[in-house]
Amino acid sequence: MKHIAAYLLAVLGGNASPSAADVSKILAAVGVDADSAQLNKVIAELDGKNVEEVIAEGMTKLASVPSGGAAAGAAAGGAAAPAAAAEAAPVEEEKEESDDDMGFGLFD
Repeated sequence: MKHIAAYLLAVLGGNASPSAADVSKILAAVGVDADSAQLNKVIAELDGKNVEEVIAEGMTKLASVPSGGAAAGAAAGGAAAPAAAAEAAPVEEEKEESDDDMGFGLFD
């Protein structure tokens, strides 16, 4: 991830196609050593590609991934999810413990 982040920083800085040396220089500026194998893989994968288009393509792929919450309930059961929630056992409220039970107070 650090190699990708440094690559994206170089692109944001105006370098449309950063080299391995450019990315290494960014990482070195913050005291991080670059792993040449990973760095070369990042450079090879992004060579000749528009970063904005790569990000947009990735966002469309992420849109189809369920991420939990309401979307997971809708995908799993649709209208059945609210009905199941209504039928769930009521949650018992817990009694708040007071400082008096412990023999001292917070501000004693």
